[in-house]
Amino acid sequence: MTRDRVRRDAVTVQTGYALGTAALLAAALFCLVGAPVPVFGLHGTARDVVLVAASAVAAVGFVVRVARALWRFAPPVAQPSQPGRTSPDS
Repeated sequence: MTRDRVRRDAVTVQTGYALGTAALLAAALFCLVGAPVPVFGLHGTARDVVLVAASAVAAVGFVVRVARALWRFAPPVAQPSQPGRTSPDS
């Protein structure tokens, strides 16, 4: 494989990882913040406020997770052709 192909594949995998973990985090945050609705049987305005808050927290969590995962990612650096060598032969 070429170096460009390896980098593209690495970016694709990292992006998928970031989106997948962000989706799981968002779902967990929504369930956590929205839990009072079924637990306490909230209705009307209280229910709407809690669900809006849960949606907002989930959205922020999703964006923050994606940003952090992609910000930390550095594409793989090309390795020397021979171990221990740092520059090509003259």
